[in-house]
Amino acid sequence: MIACRLITPADAGVLAELQRVNRAFLAPFEPVRGDGYFTEAGQRAVIADALAQYEQGRNLPYVIIDEGAVVGRITLNGIVRGPFLSCSVGYWVCQSAGGRGVATAALREVVGVAFGEFGLHRIQGETLLRNFASQRVLERNGFARIGMAPHYLKIAGRWQDCILYQLINEA
Repeated sequence: MIACRLITPADAGVLAELQRVNRAFLAPFEPVRGDGYFTEAGQRAVIADALAQYEQGRNLPYVIIDEGAVVGRITLNGIVRGPFLSCSVGYWVCQSAGGRGVATAALREVVGVAFGEFGLHRIQGETLLRNFASQRVLERNGFARIGMAPHYLKIAGRWQDCILYQLINEA
């Protein structure tokens, strides 16, 4: 059973271990990270920052649970209220959870929160041009491709083009 829940400081150890074990697997899709990021203390700092932004209503940081174990993260980032009512979504799952629908199910759950509880109008997703797995996750959740943004994110140490997707809350 796949579920999501709010991240907590108690997740720091397991997230540090997942990040260490999956460092090479995730590196092509992540910003360059210093060695401290892959430690429990580094993850505690990441979690503290995420929860501070959550308290300000600027993000929704979740962990992804599969069969009772944390296997990744999914976050609504840059939540904007007012007439925009929009955010961006980012997610990752460990290599062993890939290809089994885990990210797809997690995104489905988070979309429900974004459009239901948060009352947002739009969610944007961005993927690197070659990240076909992430593109499938977005498309399986009804996201529509809306274009390509040159030099959009600094990933793996260089500015890279991204395909942009969006999902509109039609309710």
